[in-house]
Amino acid sequence: MRILHTSDWHLGRSFHRVSLLDAQAAFLDHLVATVRDRDVDVVLVAGDVYDRAVPPLTAVELFDRALHRLADAGVPTVMISGNHDSARRLGVGAGLIERAGIHLRTDPAGCATPVLLSDARGEVAFYGLPYLEPALVKDEFKASKAGHEAVLGAAMERVRADLAGRAPGTRSVVLAHAFVAGGDPSDSERDITVGGVAAVPAGIFAGVDYVALGHLHGSQALTERVRYAGSPLAYSFSETTHRKTMWLVELGPDGEIEAERIDCPVPRALARIRGRLDALLDDPALARHEESWVEATLTDPVRPAEPMARLAERFPYTLSLVFDPERAGDDPIASYAQRLAGRTDQQIAEDFVAHVRGGAGPDERERTVLRGAFDDVRVDATVREVNP
Repeated sequence: MRILHTSDWHLGRSFHRVSLLDAQAAFLDHLVATVRDRDVDVVLVAGDVYDRAVPPLTAVELFDRALHRLADAGVPTVMISGNHDSARRLGVGAGLIERAGIHLRTDPAGCATPVLLSDARGEVAFYGLPYLEPALVKDEFKASKAGHEAVLGAAMERVRADLAGRAPGTRSVVLAHAFVAGGDPSDSERDITVGGVAAVPAGIFAGVDYVALGHLHGSQALTERVRYAGSPLAYSFSETTHRKTMWLVELGPDGEIEAERIDCPVPRALARIRGRLDALLDDPALARHEESWVEATLTDPVRPAEPMARLAERFPYTLSLVFDPERAGDDPIASYAQRLAGRTDQQIAEDFVAHVRGGAGPDERERTVLRGAFDDVRVDATVREVNP
């Protein structure tokens, strides 16, 4: 069975205020063409169909057109909701849409009810695990604690139990939206940390033939059988080095896996450039970036006059301007910026406690309180977004 694994479409998202709707439409054109040209048997979308819970109408229309084209091609599609989607909104009409071969899996309670598709070898069971927000689904899965590993592990136990009751030799594919240990994140993914832990071990998916992951935006293989498709477009400058692809997976008669990367259309290359403004404007080696979307980091000790206007004369697609002035190593401003760089909200809060106490950081009980507070705020924001 030939499977096209995609994820993280994020329909409706912009890139530094530049609309990507045309680029997303071009990707969907490419996806449908790939389905036809490569004789794809099933399309998988591993979550984050939309960029937000209430997407703009233009994004919904684009999604609707894509579903019609996939249905017209006669190729089944299995998709799950991600942490950016409103599972309830995305799942409206799922029963009716399923008649056209579009299988939406947005209800955590149905994670062990597979979509069953057949080839010459027999049945393949596709299990859709939508994004499982631990605080919202722990009761459904009777998890002992509200953590990603606990709820995802409980969901996979249900999957394995259902699979065990099927005919011997039934092959299995799981779609999941999660941060799996070993994956390489980027800046454009929303933080899903709970209790200080975001990642779950890849071994949690043991017992199935292929795991189609979504959430991380870089295409990557954690193991032969556990892979991220990544996003079809770059959504932050941290993805400058990404090769945007889909996975074309051949699932053999005995569960063998062969995978090929199918490149996605690139609307415009990304570039990160760094240095003093005059040097950036004069450096001939940067000519290759003059048609790229550019993030420029200026290191001038004193902020230059009209830096964006001057950059735009050479790099007309400059979208992001960052100032990181060259300073002495003992400069207090530089050291403060360095302390904040790459630190989580939890770490910054703990640093603040240590600062106001004159050096004594929080004890374990206080760290637990801080973690709980951050988790509560994140869950409350999620609930408010999904149910405004």
